[in-house]
Amino acid sequence: MNPTPHSPTYLIDIQELVKAYDLLPVLRKLTLQVTHGEFVALLGPNGSGKSTLLRILCGLSRATAGSIRVGGWKLPDEIAAVRAQIGLVSHKSLLYDNLSAYENLRFFAQLYNLPNADARIAELLAQVGLQKRTHALVRTFSRGMLQRLSIARALLHNPDILLLDEPYTGLDQDASAILDSLLKAAHDEGRTIIMTTHDLNRAAILPTRIVILSRGVIGYDQPAGVSAVELASLYTEITSMVTT
Repeated sequence: MNPTPHSPTYLIDIQELVKAYDLLPVLRKLTLQVTHGEFVALLGPNGSGKSTLLRILCGLSRATAGSIRVGGWKLPDEIAAVRAQIGLVSHKSLLYDNLSAYENLRFFAQLYNLPNADARIAELLAQVGLQKRTHALVRTFSRGMLQRLSIARALLHNPDILLLDEPYTGLDQDASAILDSLLKAAHDEGRTIIMTTHDLNRAAILPTRIVILSRGVIGYDQPAGVSAVELASLYTEITSMVTT
């Protein structure tokens, strides 16, 4: 994984983060710290600020106010160093339909100037179970296969942090189980993961920490350990609260 410029207490350190669109606040002085190796489930209803937070963390959007450091680097001043630490799996696959799985990963490997790219590509395609589809065009892939290739793309440059925005959307039971295994393996390798999801059952099982956003603020932040039923009750309670 990539070295950090020093050894910050928190791998991700967000202080008093504000994001507003046309004076409409989406994130309201949000403060969140994440240590190395945590697996955080970021929960909340649509419009609570989950995707906005991930977009800011990976440099796709700028905060209105507040400070963010990732691996000791500051956003947006040191955006290139921050992006080198992050692998993103978003609603869009960021893959090219008319290229093969290999060609897609080769393209991104060139962007990252990766040495020994072919060996790394072969390793990742095997890891996500797509080695038999190496030279198949991406437009022939199922939704589950696209998600697996997206994870391979996100892991290509060996980032410390994985950001996943609703990765289970549209997946059937078998594809979801494969994704479970991939995320568990990534976490076991020591990667820090922040995942937005509406799947409370998985949020109660996979992560080490649960954070619930409601109207742009954190309403709940605790280590994982509650059952899916308890989490559903907490989720309903927190997201029904009115923020003043």
